[in-house]
Amino acid sequence: MLQLALSIVRNRFRMAVNLTLPTPGLTALYGPSGAGKTTLAHAVAGLMPAIGRIELDGDVLLDSTRGVCVPSERRRIGCVFQDARLFPHLDVTQNLLYGYKRHHGDTYAEQDEVVSLLGLTLLLRRRPHELSGGERQRVALGRALLGQPRLLVLDEPMASIDRARRDDVLPYLERLRDRYRIPMLYVSHQYEEVLRLAARVVLIDEGKIIACDTPSALSLSPALRPLVGISGVGAVIESEITSCNRDTGLITVSLGGHPLRLQGVGDAVGTRLRLHIPANEVILATEPPHGLSVRNALPGIIETLDPEQDGFVLTTIAVGHDHLLARITQSAIDDLSLQPGRPVWALVKAASLAQGLYRPTATGS
Repeated sequence: MLQLALSIVRNRFRMAVNLTLPTPGLTALYGPSGAGKTTLAHAVAGLMPAIGRIELDGDVLLDSTRGVCVPSERRRIGCVFQDARLFPHLDVTQNLLYGYKRHHGDTYAEQDEVVSLLGLTLLLRRRPHELSGGERQRVALGRALLGQPRLLVLDEPMASIDRARRDDVLPYLERLRDRYRIPMLYVSHQYEEVLRLAARVVLIDEGKIIACDTPSALSLSPALRPLVGISGVGAVIESEITSCNRDTGLITVSLGGHPLRLQGVGDAVGTRLRLHIPANEVILATEPPHGLSVRNALPGIIETLDPEQDGFVLTTIAVGHDHLLARITQSAIDDLSLQPGRPVWALVKAASLAQGLYRPTATGS
């Protein structure tokens, strides 16, 4: 468990944190640029001065009242930054060994296994200038992990590489997350990365902790909406594949006890999925629909209506034990006489869900 009770002052920026995070699992520090995400991560790693207390799995790393401040190099916290910070005069193998030779304590990550998991076998004799941005970040991940850290801090490790290379690197990060189950703090302002990787999310803005919860719970929070934009607003559902039709390419998951069909991703029945359903992709009907190409019509009950400034209304619909969000116009609200407590059918196109599929770790979420 990571326990934080910190006060951080940097020039005119002030940050107060009182937070307890369970471990293991990946915790995303999410928020806009300048919110304090990196400041908090660096304070935990001992790279930023702070006042207060930091305790990791019972070991006190900082206690200002007692004069305790464990130096960063003795905290056994691995760090990966936006720029890989590899040693340019060393090849990949030598960079990896730099972390391995300096670790103290138990060894749980062996070099050969890390090389295999990160797909580095063909790169071992190359120097950093011979690597792509994504390859450099994979080496940086391996070096940090071979230091046998108790906690891994990743400070926007995908920010310096383009979208295609980021999509190449993220699966490797998922492998490390699931294989070693060590606690991770992942700094990001990319919501898609958070949805893909995180077991929990700490929402930070202007130096304050706004919320800390699972991606599913946080997706329904009004505090998240200004940070993700219109396309990012939507419910996040945790489910698993209940059936798979190889002929049509459709898979079925359960949403609130009802089947939800979407374009398949080749996974087997029982595979856990995290599904982001954008509010813009949900249509409401007051009667059971007939003769439509839409594959999904889920019965639900309106819970809340939250007017927005642009004439739209963000509507929360309870579907069994799950929830959906729908962004519809005020005129549609009036014409259909929609109000809390009214039964509706939520219509969702199967094709619109394919881009919002993620595979969370088996622990957490």
